[in-house]
Amino acid sequence: MLHQLKIIFIIQLIITPFLFSQTIESINMIGNKNYSQSDYLEWIKLQPGQTVFDGIKDSIIYRISTNLNQRGYLHYNFVSLTMENIDDKNSVDINIAIEENNPTYFYKINIAGVSKIDSELVHSVFNSFEGKIFNKYELENSISEILTYYENSGNPFSIVKINSIDFYYDSLNIEYRANIFLTIDAKIKYTIDEIEILGNEKTKDNVLVRELRIQPGQEYSQQNINLFPERLNKLGFFEPVEKPDYFINSKGKGVLFFKVKEIQTNNFDGIIGYIPGTSASETGYVTGLVDLSLRNLFGTGRSASIKWQRLNRSSQLLDLKYLEPWIFGMPVNISTRIFQRKEDSSYVQRTFDISLQYLATEVLSAGVTLSLESVIPSDNSSNRFTVFNSTIVNSELNLKLDTRNDLFTPTNGIQFVNSYTFRQKTINGPTQFIAPNTPTKINLQKLELSFDAYFSFVNRQVFALKLHGGELRGPFFEISDLFRMGGFNSLRGYKEDQFLGSRVIWGNLEYRFLLTNRTYFFIFMDNGYLLRKEDVDRNIPKVEEYKVGYGLGINLETSLGILGVSFALGQGDSFSDGKIHFGIINNF
Repeated sequence: MLHQLKIIFIIQLIITPFLFSQTIESINMIGNKNYSQSDYLEWIKLQPGQTVFDGIKDSIIYRISTNLNQRGYLHYNFVSLTMENIDDKNSVDINIAIEENNPTYFYKINIAGVSKIDSELVHSVFNSFEGKIFNKYELENSISEILTYYENSGNPFSIVKINSIDFYYDSLNIEYRANIFLTIDAKIKYTIDEIEILGNEKTKDNVLVRELRIQPGQEYSQQNINLFPERLNKLGFFEPVEKPDYFINSKGKGVLFFKVKEIQTNNFDGIIGYIPGTSASETGYVTGLVDLSLRNLFGTGRSASIKWQRLNRSSQLLDLKYLEPWIFGMPVNISTRIFQRKEDSSYVQRTFDISLQYLATEVLSAGVTLSLESVIPSDNSSNRFTVFNSTIVNSELNLKLDTRNDLFTPTNGIQFVNSYTFRQKTINGPTQFIAPNTPTKINLQKLELSFDAYFSFVNRQVFALKLHGGELRGPFFEISDLFRMGGFNSLRGYKEDQFLGSRVIWGNLEYRFLLTNRTYFFIFMDNGYLLRKEDVDRNIPKVEEYKVGYGLGINLETSLGILGVSFALGQGDSFSDGKIHFGIINNF
């Protein structure tokens, strides 16, 4: 029995405050002139319906006092603060009567320690206060602005000290005033004399230093230092880099200290299969993919890649690339590429190109590419036309703007790439398909635009938009000239390079949920448009299509690199028709 009474007593103690606690019916301000009732309600952070708590009056007085003081109303007076019970309700009306009285004004701001060079800017910031209502927030913001100015002008250790504030009443002008006395300590200019890097076990120091674009003895600027992590992140050699530390060593030298952690820069993606023959007389063949990327050879920033892919018995692709960065220590990259495509039993296409890319700034570059291309039709025992035997000389100009904050998983910034290619094509044969009216010297023009944008409105969520367009212009086009669309890097939900067109446009919309810095889950929708104009002379009908793909996927950071996997449905596909796209993300 005694045990039961104890339980009942404890339950009563718990529920009694909820049964008998009062709530706020209304809050009424009386006598306020300069600030509205909604301002006061925002300050005291109370509203009708909330529960009355112990010390509520003290809390209201403290919050109102703090906000009035910070806004220059230092001579306010609380006339009364009452809480009136409402008889038929378990609630109260809170009535606050206040006299705000006259505000205090800034009068003079006296500044000591300012050099002649900085005097004009510093005084222009603080002189604007004179005659305004004393506002703590505005004063603090201006001090912060001055400190930022000094940080970007070689004074990271500058100090703005408020020595005193003299409050007084000017009876002649009948107003409260405040004189402020400041001292600025920013006499020593600091420079970046040395760079120390910890954690780059493979990558050489000079690779990082050249990417930072810092000259020895360069004046300290916090604005520039805030950009340094993004510059290193664009190399793709490290986990996301944090802002560096700056200190003065025992020799009086200014040292910029970076801490990095290297990631896997050698990526391998591959799958090999064997397709047996369908009859006793037919031999089988090997199919698959081998994609090897070496993005930081010997820690020098050099890159090389090899890709081989065979989709069926008659089609295969070979792509070799090499990049040599910063030739002779100058911001110029040189790269070369050897490419071969065997397309079914139609033709073999080979390309050799060499490119120069001038890195004008850390975000802007321009380049030129020269290439020699040949297209050779396969043996044609049936005497059926596929493509002409031709050689093409390509001259390309490109411009690139890249403000992304990370190479693999950007959360903000854009990437814009624009290229124009002039193709001088010479038709060499087969002679039986060259009619008297067939032009053998053809000039083609190729224009491509690419735009990527990344926005983060919510923490660890990113909206990614990608647009790509290309157009060919000329008297006529062959299959080897056309743009290819479809698959992992363009239009998901369809086969790789499923569509061919002289004009293609595709767009990708992704909403990403970041699980780690470089691992994220995403949902997407892809849209694609292609046009292949009619060619009456070659019995090629006009083809114009609009395609949609959608699905979900994940980009996963692994020891082999960043693996992208997505499941996509094309237009009109059922779930069983869905396609799985996967591959190692390679930013060669």
